[in-house]
Amino acid sequence: MPELGDYAFEVLLAYGVSIALILALVGASIWRAKRVTRALREIEARRDQS
Repeated sequence: MPELGDYAFEVLLAYGVSIALILALVGASIWRAKRVTRALREIEARRDQS
């Protein structure tokens, strides 16, 4: 690991926050995709019944 000197805490904190935000975005995208897929299946089921 490279020597970060006096700014090691700030640099590692920035990396940690960045990774957390990326994981949150991926999680939100997956959650929304599941929700939209479920809604589309319900709409198609109602359409097929008509």
